[in-house]
Amino acid sequence: MGNTFGHLFRITTFGESHGGGVGVVIDGCPPQLEISEAEIQQDLDRRRPGQSKITTPRKETDTCEIVSGVFNGKTLGTPITILVRNKDARSQDYDEMALKYRPSHADATYDAKYGIRNYQGGGRSSARETIGRVAAGAIAKKILHQVAGVEIVGYVKRIQDIEASLDPNQVTLAAVESNIVRCPNADLAEQMIERIEQIRKEGDSIGGIVECVARQVPKGLGSPVFDKLEADLAKGALSLPASKGFEIGSGFAGTLLTGSQHNDEFYTDASGNLRTRTNRSGGTQGGISNGENIIIRVAFKPTATIRKVQNTVDQRGQATQLEGKGRHDPCVVPRAVPMVEAMMALVLCDHLLRQTAQCDVLK
Repeated sequence: MGNTFGHLFRITTFGESHGGGVGVVIDGCPPQLEISEAEIQQDLDRRRPGQSKITTPRKETDTCEIVSGVFNGKTLGTPITILVRNKDARSQDYDEMALKYRPSHADATYDAKYGIRNYQGGGRSSARETIGRVAAGAIAKKILHQVAGVEIVGYVKRIQDIEASLDPNQVTLAAVESNIVRCPNADLAEQMIERIEQIRKEGDSIGGIVECVARQVPKGLGSPVFDKLEADLAKGALSLPASKGFEIGSGFAGTLLTGSQHNDEFYTDASGNLRTRTNRSGGTQGGISNGENIIIRVAFKPTATIRKVQNTVDQRGQATQLEGKGRHDPCVVPRAVPMVEAMMALVLCDHLLRQTAQCDVLK
């Protein structure tokens, strides 16, 4: 219930933060795609904890194992299972949280829904659940690139009030990965790192915004009315832990413009392709991709578990206080970059297969 995403390219994630492991089952992947654990590992390494001084110190290699669905380096067309084993859990850090609810965390709502929860590391509400998404996203990225030349690049646009002005059409993966905060603007990246380090020392947390661009996206992806491309992108992005806002194209800033200012005028380029002179629509119109770059932004709140003493209640409803323990990111945003990329890839790959099945079968 609620653990499966997608229609034709469908993923189901499994596992808890402090259980034996986490992972994903991918159903609907086309056969004969060359894929390896090493390719998947590249994105998992960008997501893993303990990768820098501004992330959680939990030490996990997040080494992936392809358990099924791949033979002699190629996909079989059968379900692909990818497993990552947990190796550095410190479950005792969460003993106090078995009875006390962390403010703005999922503890109280999980109890309200299920009447039981795995309080060690947050169970399914932990960001470790996203390992499965990122692993599946790596496969989706390869399909998109191989079939259509699609390139997906995410990066940190803002940390708290430090915001970089970037051109999504020009940002490169090399520039994103050139620093630990994953902001392509080197000067602002240093300011962001300093801000996160200061917040970490204070035992607090901050949030920010990840921007993500998909280039060379084919026209025609997306299905009106309820499966509009931006609607599925929004669902995918807002299903990520700590996400609180979604924008595509001009987003909320577009409300400040008039129609004449906001409209993307059409023209025909030298190759005879229909294009738009601007891209305030963010690569979709009427819920369907128009061939321009798809640009989205996802807002992430400050990490809920902090080391400051906070007022809360316990399971009996009695007032109490709680100081968060365990190992947590002072800011989730740098590690969220590959997560946002993964959700973009999963949505686009699913819609690519759906477009092929519906509109290309009789060509």
